[in-house]
Amino acid sequence: MVKKVTKVALIYDFDGTLSTTDMQDYALIPELGMKPKDFWPVANQWSIDNGADQVTGSMYYFVKTAKEKGVKLTVENFRNAGKNIVYFDGVEEWFDRITAYGRELDLEVEHYIISAGYEEILQGTKIYKFFKNVFGCSFAFGEDGTPIWPARVINYSTKTQYLSKINKGLGKLEDRLVNEFMPDEERPIPFRRMIYFGDGSTDIPSMKLTKERHGTAIAVYNTKSPRGEAKQKAIKLLRDGRVNFALPADYREGKQIDKVIKTILDKLAKERDLEVLQAKEEKKKQSARLH
Repeated sequence: MVKKVTKVALIYDFDGTLSTTDMQDYALIPELGMKPKDFWPVANQWSIDNGADQVTGSMYYFVKTAKEKGVKLTVENFRNAGKNIVYFDGVEEWFDRITAYGRELDLEVEHYIISAGYEEILQGTKIYKFFKNVFGCSFAFGEDGTPIWPARVINYSTKTQYLSKINKGLGKLEDRLVNEFMPDEERPIPFRRMIYFGDGSTDIPSMKLTKERHGTAIAVYNTKSPRGEAKQKAIKLLRDGRVNFALPADYREGKQIDKVIKTILDKLAKERDLEVLQAKEEKKKQSARLH
């Protein structure tokens, strides 16, 4: 009999969760000759003035600003921006280490990103290779290689549909199937074996859904944020019951996140073992009834 694989999904927001700030801030906005503190207020105000979703509006505003400033945005241009991203301590070593730890427990750990940032930038990052799938905003490109339309938009509330896709083992383009009925026992990764990492209010719907369905939600925070604001925000999420843990964004071995995740993996492995034992006992019961 083939042994059933026990999969665990570690799901990450990106900006402020794995990277120290928004992915566009490191190279893309400076390439437009602007500073993030000047770009974002204007882009967000454009969305407000035009009744646009903030994420969709910012995608348009990047394209608009690039044209006005004579900067040709291309896929390669976006990917190059991904090379300049700065991560929190330990991020680059995290994925291999946690995957290997899971393997020791006969758990297949899969890593995913669900981000309102841009897939084209994420494709250029050092850590892109570690992910089973990356769900992010994406552009459609014209014949000249420049963006002409948002191909995919992921905002704060729509992030949750991608949790359902992971739960059902669906790809990013399988939109119709996400709402189709699938028995719980056929779903490759139950919510109880999902761990969601986020850094703030934009992740609340995903955190809440994961926690309500018996998975684990973790709010991470930058310990270097001004006046400890990021920590206060994470603690509030914990206090309000939105998350299970509020932890410093430090992914190095032996740090709090490392200890918590390894403990959760230990627990999931024990639960799996207990389910196997219970199934054997159930078979004994059924066999006894037949005789």
